[in-house]
Amino acid sequence: MYQAIGNGRGASSPDAAAVMICDRKDRLPSGYRDLDKSLGGMIAAAIGRAEFKADRGAVLTLYPSAGSSRKRLIERLYIVGLGPEKKLDSQALRLAGAALMKEAAKAGVKRLTVHMMPGVGKTLQPDDTGRALGEGMTIGRFSFDAFKGKASSDEKTPSAGKTLAVKVEPDCLKGFERGCEVGASVNLARELAATPPNVANPAYLVKYCRSMARRVGLKCGVVDARKAKELGMGGLSAVGGAGSTPPAMIVLEHRPTGAAGRAPVLLVGKAVTFDTGGYSLKINNSMLGMKYDKCGGMAVIGAMHAVATLKMSTPVVGVIAAAENMVDSSAYRPNDILTMVNGVTVEVTNTDAEGRLVLADALAYGCKQFKPQAVIDLATLTGGVVVALGSSCAGCFCGDTDLRSRLFNAGDFAGERLWHLPLWDEHRELMKGSHSDLVNSGAERGAHPIQGAAFLSWFATPGGDPKRIGEIPWAHLDIAGVADVKNPTPLYDKGPTGFGVSLLTKALEGWK
Repeated sequence: MYQAIGNGRGASSPDAAAVMICDRKDRLPSGYRDLDKSLGGMIAAAIGRAEFKADRGAVLTLYPSAGSSRKRLIERLYIVGLGPEKKLDSQALRLAGAALMKEAAKAGVKRLTVHMMPGVGKTLQPDDTGRALGEGMTIGRFSFDAFKGKASSDEKTPSAGKTLAVKVEPDCLKGFERGCEVGASVNLARELAATPPNVANPAYLVKYCRSMARRVGLKCGVVDARKAKELGMGGLSAVGGAGSTPPAMIVLEHRPTGAAGRAPVLLVGKAVTFDTGGYSLKINNSMLGMKYDKCGGMAVIGAMHAVATLKMSTPVVGVIAAAENMVDSSAYRPNDILTMVNGVTVEVTNTDAEGRLVLADALAYGCKQFKPQAVIDLATLTGGVVVALGSSCAGCFCGDTDLRSRLFNAGDFAGERLWHLPLWDEHRELMKGSHSDLVNSGAERGAHPIQGAAFLSWFATPGGDPKRIGEIPWAHLDIAGVADVKNPTPLYDKGPTGFGVSLLTKALEGWK
């Protein structure tokens, strides 16, 4: 796959072109007529055939002939489907971009001109059109081959190491470039998520974030295991106590010029680099794939990369709670009572409900340390949310209507959909303990995905004060069903999706 996507402005003549078409056969969009004429009417002829379909992500490849008296303008023409016109949205462009990228890579295309606006018409603005295409093409070029060895050495990746120069309409260019940058941040999160647990342990994430922060201009701080104990982070210390490397809390800060005195937006991510379930051991088929239990934290790392790369004017802080939940004599046990960083005591009733313990310390610490104007956390927290919502959307718990609206709008644009789930005082009662303030998992299975959010609500408060629940805009996103895909989709290969990076980036834009 291509190593990068470059700007096609000023490049020599393209060797391929692409046009976007909605599922309509009555006429060729007028903006394509000149191109169609130069190609001898082949676009109109192709879409007029009875068998032609412009489904989302469908690509038809045509090969213009030079003929005896006419110079061949391009070697390939791609007709890319956008689906029904009445359902046209940014996700259709994203899927089109990913499909187009794959076809171009197979053919080894070097220079590609993409015509979009005639096909999109007035449904989407040029900037949004370019951005969605850029995201789709960049996400579509992702491949994770770092750990393939000699048995795969004969499998040549088409266009590996090359750059594809892409030219788009001038009105779409700024959005396209932004989309490529966001897509690169999504792929960063996917690469980290896919990295196996024998490599990507907490120490690896610390080293990676320090290096990445230097490259893009973020400030990186680390609360190591010793400091975490000194601060009273009972959740992080307990969950990571038996890990192959000690737990750590990574803090990435984006403080733009002119933002002094402005409260930041706080992003918090669960990064359990591998989850055995601890002494509440997972069965074998549930343990496979638990390298993806760090995807919430990887989404925060990806979002912070995007925030810095795009030089956003909004101050943002990302806190990543990194731990490895293993079994050893130093591992925490059921019935242990932990004291969290904000003084709340928690009886462990299930060591496999570990994510909320590391998140709780991260939320309370972040709220006290940075006094944020709003808080958003992401985690692969519960299997219950997968039972409730499947793999088409993430569960969102948010009592603040303005924050919820911002996130839902951003998710709709990013193609990373959310569904609102309730969180009431009755749910918080489920988490009350007998010998401690709280338990980390309720005795009943009812409201299982809500229990996790209810537990966290005692920590996402001003200063981390458990008595001030609901005083700060806070959203909890349970991404367990969408963090990875089990089978390839038009946008993603099998594996991690980077869910949350594009959504968060869009939500943070223009934040006052």
